[in-house]
Amino acid sequence: MPSFDTVCEPNMVEVRNAVDTSAKEIGTRFDFKGTSAAIELKDKDITLYGDADFQLTQVEDILRNKLTKRNVDVRFLDIGKVEKIGGDKVKQVIKVKNGIETEDAKKITKLIKESKIKVQASIQGDAVRVTGAKRDDLQAAMALLRKDMTELPLSFDNFRD
Repeated sequence: MPSFDTVCEPNMVEVRNAVDTSAKEIGTRFDFKGTSAAIELKDKDITLYGDADFQLTQVEDILRNKLTKRNVDVRFLDIGKVEKIGGDKVKQVIKVKNGIETEDAKKITKLIKESKIKVQASIQGDAVRVTGAKRDDLQAAMALLRKDMTELPLSFDNFRD
């Protein structure tokens, strides 16, 4: 029976490259000389450091530009709150989303069931498997998800005929 998996996975190699090039640019930019502006990646958390909120927004803007140039969707970023860390320094943690959360998976399955397309959706851990009798129905389900689930950067893997 034809099927595919709906997943939400960033290309972590490209994310790491974007963070590294952002750090390199921060180190060479004139307006960041002598400040504590920095960026680092640990596992799936990107941490931005700066002297003020304004500087954090500049560092975040550099990161967004680098991610866009590397074809990584910025919807993968889950931006946290700005925290003070001693003195006048601030930091911000940005989590990189990986996998579809349970609530979003339920929204996807509900959307597919309400669409009356002849496919079935089932939650498989952090992915949603969609199965159907016809390949055309699966492609219609993909088009529906791309159109209606705009807040998630969904991709479709494991297409089986």
